[in-house]
Amino acid sequence: MSAYTATGHENADSRRWWALAVIAIAQLMIVLDITIVNIALPSAQKDLGISDADRQWMITAYTLAFGGLLLLGGRLGDLFGRKRVFTIGLLGFALASAIGGAAVSPAMLFGARALQGAFGALLAPSALGLLSTTFSDPRERSTAFGVFGAIAGSGAAIGFITGGLLTEYLNWRWCLFVNTPIAIATAFAARYVLARDHVAKGRRIKLDLPGALLGCTGLLAIVFGTSEAVTRGWGDWLVLGSLGLGVLLLATFVLVEKHTDHALLPLHIVGERNRGGAALSVGLAMVGMFGLFLFLTYYLQVIKHFSPVMSGVSFLPMTAAIITSSTGFAARLMTRVPSRNLIAPGLLLAAAGMAWLTQMKVDSPWAAMVLPAQLLLGFGMGLVFMPSMSLATLGVAPNEAGAASATINSAQQVGGSFGTALLNTIAASATATYLSTRIASDPQVQAQGAVHGYAVATWVAMAVLILAALVAFLMINHRPAPGEATGGPAVPAGAEREAAPPAQIDGQPSARAGATAPADRQRAT
Repeated sequence: MSAYTATGHENADSRRWWALAVIAIAQLMIVLDITIVNIALPSAQKDLGISDADRQWMITAYTLAFGGLLLLGGRLGDLFGRKRVFTIGLLGFALASAIGGAAVSPAMLFGARALQGAFGALLAPSALGLLSTTFSDPRERSTAFGVFGAIAGSGAAIGFITGGLLTEYLNWRWCLFVNTPIAIATAFAARYVLARDHVAKGRRIKLDLPGALLGCTGLLAIVFGTSEAVTRGWGDWLVLGSLGLGVLLLATFVLVEKHTDHALLPLHIVGERNRGGAALSVGLAMVGMFGLFLFLTYYLQVIKHFSPVMSGVSFLPMTAAIITSSTGFAARLMTRVPSRNLIAPGLLLAAAGMAWLTQMKVDSPWAAMVLPAQLLLGFGMGLVFMPSMSLATLGVAPNEAGAASATINSAQQVGGSFGTALLNTIAASATATYLSTRIASDPQVQAQGAVHGYAVATWVAMAVLILAALVAFLMINHRPAPGEATGGPAVPAGAEREAAPPAQIDGQPSARAGATAPADRQRAT
């Protein structure tokens, strides 16, 4: 059954692919904005007089709000309708981007970045939830998630390219301004191509406010602690206190969710081994990938003296590899082979790319050192993102799709924030140790020390990716149901009756209710 049955089956075939385009643009904007400002940061710092100690907040303000509010954003979509929350997220993101681009002080810029993150937390889980409920046909679902996975994997690299072009040829402010027209246009398009899923007021369940407070505050504390570790070090009392508080709050959150009738995050969502394994694998993968983007940017600009534009262009091979792997291989294989047979080998392939980069030297040629590693990483992660995103919402009742979507988005964001802080601290420590026994005033020695730090951190990233592969292999046991590869019936006749109770939309059963397969249809190996 199509997602648009309620509005007329004759419009379903044409509208759902336009819906994919709208969702994909929104997802690209979210992922891209995490990295687009990185290359613009030096120019913004000089223009607004931001101190070295405070410059990290241009990045951290966004990740704090985004990572900490994702669970709440996902649940709001379930309660008030994902189309409505998706549209509000787009318009709010446009406004926050305009404020940031027009910033006249550091505080105004940091506040705008936090506002971007907050509206991004509304947008991201709604986008994945809409994708899941729009595409139920196995072949179409694999194609849709292939596109979505390619964007999730390549958006960060595209952000570096776009940031370089805008900073070098226009102004750093356009790294923020560029979102405004795109978000407004996408919001208007969403109004016409996304199915109406407004939940009638009398049918809404109560919002779990204690869970929202505990979960969001716990994630905020963890993201804040890992971000502060970049400048303060992991032994600092503020870092340790924030991390400890975050763990304590999240533990309390789990206890509260066990005993509430309307949980912010129903624990069976992450308790199911395939969804839990996918979220954990992706979170670990992001620990290595976000740190890699940071190191490669500094390596290319500071060590190899690439311009901002050339630094961005140098990420194109990785972007192309992710798209090719995700849409050309993973999308076709996900209906034919067990999911772990894509995710685990993909993570090992990415780990091989990291292993290649551990051999980098100051005078290493880009084509012989960076390019092969980027291709291995790109092809590997392309096999990971799409099936993981699909597993995140597979078998979830329609009224819980937002919470499930927020779970894997939170895993990505917290993993990326933690990885950036962890690997950056390791690299800085290794560089300091290297320079302590050498003539640190020599520019050549300084460059060698920096590259040595990058290499040491890359070894750690490689180990994390291997751990992620092990987690995927042991936890994920989903197999495609008979008929998925040909688009035929994926489950035995009558199996739909086992699905969760239909979601109520405007007082009527949702056209999409029960369209996704319940978790118990996932065949174990």
